Amino acid sequence: MRKSRVDRKTKETEIRIELDLEGSGTYKIDTSIPFLDHMLSLMSRHGLFDLKIKAKGDIEIDDHHTVEDTGIVLGKALKQALGDMKGIRRYGQASVPMDECLASVSLDISGRPYLVYRVEFPKKSKLKDFDPDLIEDFLQAFVSHAGVTLHVGVSYGRNTHHIIEAVFKALGRALRQAAEIDPRVKGVPSTKGKI
Repeated sequence: MRKSRVDRKTKETEIRIELDLEGSGTYKIDTSIPFLDHMLSLMSRHGLFDLKIKAKGDIEIDDHHTVEDTGIVLGKALKQALGDMKGIRRYGQASVPMDECLASVSLDISGRPYLVYRVEFPKKSKLKDFDPDLIEDFLQAFVSHAGVTLHVGVSYGRNTHHIIEAVFKALGRALRQAAEIDPRVKGVPSTKGKI
């Protein structure tokens, strides 16, 4: 069973994530940051993996710690759920249009964390109380602890919400593809014999 549960507690945050890669896209997410909850729900639904997240942090100061630490724990949960990685497709990619914008995500479950983030937001970027720059921090924390190489690019877009939504939908779809078991793959998909 490709499932995981990871708990992390610091002086700033307390987070529990449960992940099932063989799920159907059901989710129960409460980070106390509504916009982040919405994006993670989209990722779960489009990735067809089940995701439970309960996070609380010092959001009275700032959202940064909770957003970044959720990325850390999600990365650890993915790595744990992938197990020995035998039979996975390894690579995944998806392009998702969201009204006026287009986001593309390519990833490699490589064991080598690396983030390329080519996303620009409009000058008059507005998302109620959420700082859109935190998305890059979330993704950096995620790749660092999942051990994946992730390239995110937005070709064009006018609406900040749409841009981030397209990124998270594409991320879910690319993760689903990369984590899928391919019955033709024997062992791990690497000439090194190890990821």
